[in-house]
Amino acid sequence: MAQSSIEWTEMTWNPTTGCTKISAGCKFCYAEIMSKRLKAMGIDKYKDGFKVNIYPDALSIPYTWKSSKVVFVNSMSDLFHEDIPLDYIKKVFQVMNENPQHVFQVLTKRAERLFEVYKELKWTHNIWMGVSVENDKVKNRIDLLRKTSAKVKFLSLEPLIGPLPKLNLKKIDWVIVGGESGHRPRPMDSDWVLDIQEQCLKSDVAFFFKQWGGRNKKANGRLLNGRTYDEMPEIMEIEKVK
Repeated sequence: MAQSSIEWTEMTWNPTTGCTKISAGCKFCYAEIMSKRLKAMGIDKYKDGFKVNIYPDALSIPYTWKSSKVVFVNSMSDLFHEDIPLDYIKKVFQVMNENPQHVFQVLTKRAERLFEVYKELKWTHNIWMGVSVENDKVKNRIDLLRKTSAKVKFLSLEPLIGPLPKLNLKKIDWVIVGGESGHRPRPMDSDWVLDIQEQCLKSDVAFFFKQWGGRNKKANGRLLNGRTYDEMPEIMEIEKVK
């Protein structure tokens, strides 16, 4: 586990690592770049670079946390990658099921496999399931997510590399938007962001603006309309009040 600088979560937990590229959003994958750095640093978990691996020893980690956490699961991988056995996915879900005090945020680009196996998984209230959608070509991921039994469903529109007009936000609880960062980031048009924000407003969906991105993402910041948008799903607000 590790404390996270990602704005919409508190920490990361990686019971698997590694992935392969499947769509345009993967072009400058931050996890792949980070894996190479960690391998160069001699970190044993990344000795195989970005090759897909599972780590059963990591399954015990969430049981050790003394206070409730908001956790991004597999920041360095995709839990629904075809090389990760279904039995292992079930074990990861069992850990999440048995730790209802934590919120687990799972994000995938492999909505097809998610849809294939979701009925074999137990979807407790604390598992938030999301899909990454970087442009109009992969909007079908949203339709597949919508059909699952996840109690909270969210979209990560990052890196946003094209407009996403007329999103179907039915049964979607949360939308995150962010621009690409790094040495050669693809630009994000402000009109795309404003349009998505307006769609969320009309559909009463929580909207979170993560960053403008660019080569200097800190300098570019995350203000939109002169303010930050840190909205979370209503279930999170309810839990905080309790």
